[in-house]
Amino acid sequence: MSNTTASINPSRSTTAPAQPDYQAIKTRQQQIWNAGDYAVLGVTLQIVGEALCEAIDLRSGERVLDVAAGNGNATLAAARRFARVTSTDYVSGLLDKSRRRAAAEQLKIDYRVADAEDLPFGDGSFDVVLSTFGVMFTPDQEQAARELLRVTRAGGRIGLANWTPSGFIGSIFKTVGKHVPPPAGLKPPGLWGTEPRIVELFGPQAVDIRIESRQFTFRYLSAEHWLEVFSAFYGPVLKALESLDEAGKSALRADLREVLVQSNRGGPDSLVIPAEYLEVVITKA
Repeated sequence: MSNTTASINPSRSTTAPAQPDYQAIKTRQQQIWNAGDYAVLGVTLQIVGEALCEAIDLRSGERVLDVAAGNGNATLAAARRFARVTSTDYVSGLLDKSRRRAAAEQLKIDYRVADAEDLPFGDGSFDVVLSTFGVMFTPDQEQAARELLRVTRAGGRIGLANWTPSGFIGSIFKTVGKHVPPPAGLKPPGLWGTEPRIVELFGPQAVDIRIESRQFTFRYLSAEHWLEVFSAFYGPVLKALESLDEAGKSALRADLREVLVQSNRGGPDSLVIPAEYLEVVITKA
C-alpha cells in the first residue's frame, strides 16, 4: 500500500453529490402512474405473471406478497394457484382495478396500499415475494431490495420480472429520457434487468440466484396504434408528452415511431415487437 499523501487542490470541491430527494421523486412517480389507465396495458402482460409463478414453483397455501403489483398480474396468477396472496402498490387506483379482476374470478386476495421501500410487514412474513415490472421503478433501489429480502423468510423465494436496458422497453425509456430527462442522481430502472445488478443487490443474502432471459411480445395493429394507446394510457409516455410544447411532442412521437418501426417483426400489416426481460428467482439464505 502506498504511503504517498495525496495533494490537495483547493479549487476542487470535495463535497459529496447531493442525495436525490426520494420522497419528492416518489410523489412525482405516483402522479405519473395515476395518469392515464395503466390497467389497459397491464392486462396484456398477464402471461408474464403466470410464467413467473411457474418459474418460482409456487405451491398452494404459501404466503405470497406481490410488491408494486399494479393491476395484479402476478397477484391473480398466484391466487389461481391457491396461494394466500397479499397484493400491494402505492397507487390505490391500480389496486382497485386488480380487486375488480379478482372479484370476477372469485379469488380471495388481501389488498394493501404500501410503499415498496417501506413495506408494512414483519421480518420473514412471506414464503414468496413477487414483482413484475414494478419494484424496478423504485427510486432507492438498495432500500427496495432490502425490503424484499427482509419480508421473505429464510429459505423463501423472491421472483422478479424486469425489463432489460438493451431490450425494446429499455429503448423506449432511453428515447423518452432524451426529451424529458429523469431526476438527477437516480440509477436507471433498467439496471434491475442486468445480472450484475441483481447479484449486487441480492447476492449477499442469497443461497441461489437463477436468471433467465425471456421475451414478451407486444402485438398492436401498427406503430400508430401503439403510439395512440401508450400516449393515452401509459403514464410515463402520457406525462412526458404533456410536459412538452407542440414541437417537443412531435419530436418525441417521431423518435418513438422510429424505435417502433425498427423493432417491428410483424411486417407492413401489423406491429409485433419482442421485448426482452429478465426472469429472476432468488432463494434467500
